[in-house]
Amino acid sequence: MSYLKRISDNILSERLEAFGAVLIEGPKWCGKTTTAEQQAKSVIKMQDPDMSSEYLATVESKPSLLLLGKTPRLIDEWQDAPVLWDAVRTMVDNRQAVGQFILTGSNAVNKNKIMHSGTGRISRMKMLPMSLYESNESNGKISLLELFNNTNLDIDGITSDMKIEDLIFSACRGGWPASINIKSPKAQLLIAQNYVDTVCKEDISRIDNIKRDEFLTRQILRSYSRNISTLSKNSSIMEDIVASGEVSCTKPTFEDYVDALTRLFVIDNIPAWCPAIRSKTAIRSGFKRSFVDPSIAVATLGLSPDALMTQLKTFGFIFEQMCVRDLRSYNPDFNSHISYYRDRYGLEADLVLHLSNGRYALIECKLGSKEIEDGAEHLKELKQLIQIHNKEEKQVPLREPDLLIILTGGQMAYTRQDGVKIIPIACLKD
Repeated sequence: MSYLKRISDNILSERLEAFGAVLIEGPKWCGKTTTAEQQAKSVIKMQDPDMSSEYLATVESKPSLLLLGKTPRLIDEWQDAPVLWDAVRTMVDNRQAVGQFILTGSNAVNKNKIMHSGTGRISRMKMLPMSLYESNESNGKISLLELFNNTNLDIDGITSDMKIEDLIFSACRGGWPASINIKSPKAQLLIAQNYVDTVCKEDISRIDNIKRDEFLTRQILRSYSRNISTLSKNSSIMEDIVASGEVSCTKPTFEDYVDALTRLFVIDNIPAWCPAIRSKTAIRSGFKRSFVDPSIAVATLGLSPDALMTQLKTFGFIFEQMCVRDLRSYNPDFNSHISYYRDRYGLEADLVLHLSNGRYALIECKLGSKEIEDGAEHLKELKQLIQIHNKEEKQVPLREPDLLIILTGGQMAYTRQDGVKIIPIACLKD
């Protein structure tokens, strides 16, 4: 199986040049270990069935022994022995050298199990399932970085190679590397389904050795999927979970399961952006419901590409999830992040992409061309609100958005006369 180059390759290389160790976090099956192996000079896999008991016994007596080997040394699934974190930090201090270790893990460790944060020694980077560009489906003719560096970049007439049918299949398949090299489309779809099954049957309890119910996990994921890309409150989701009468769920139980799914990097909610352009009571501040990959919602709901072809309204919400995943993949910097804006007056931006240097883009995700006009009006009105705020509050001005973008499932990119850029998601890259 050939290795497809990942955006994370360069990020990992840069951080190994700057830090003693790098932690790659993210959902299982997203390619963390394979990517780390491209740069590691020695490897130890904590979940190797032939060696795991030996490794754990060594950890109990002298964990530093597991750190001996050519560097960078990869310690895969290090969270099985959390003491390794402090052992790595200590070894980095002793050696006073960069590029010593790569740690990978598919769930967040309880901070109480480690003594030191690792600040300055261990750099954290998040890895996601593959974007359309990484899976060789987006042609990458439009670079986000180039757009930010040159807002007048000519994109007119650039076309996508993906039709709506292709986007639907890609969303159903997901960005799981294991599915990319499978020839049979039907078999490709099984990866996401198996991922959800494994989360519900095993991972939800294995993460902290607390027994959790498989059926309730599925119900929570199913309700989350029905509310994907929305601001539904916890109470509404809980009502949906118990509506069938097949399961009960208290608020503490719900919060515990959601926390576990978040630590497993399955749920990846989007926070609100709350600039001071409206009163605090006007701006929505709850999370927008989101998964780390659109295929999780598809698999949980039991949907198929054929079914979604006749449910384009539903696919619109899933399409937004695909846009979120790809935007996150294209901007894996220290402080870059995604948020959303919405207020009680109906003004919104589906996504706000923030770069680490303070630049940002207001983004709407619109599957079809009929929705583009409304999306453009929202973006322009929000920009105008910021301009009005800056005239009234000259001492604390807000940076105006660098870009107004509508990501679409359409075929052609262009810049409108009002400056709003219409970009097919399958033309985008980092």
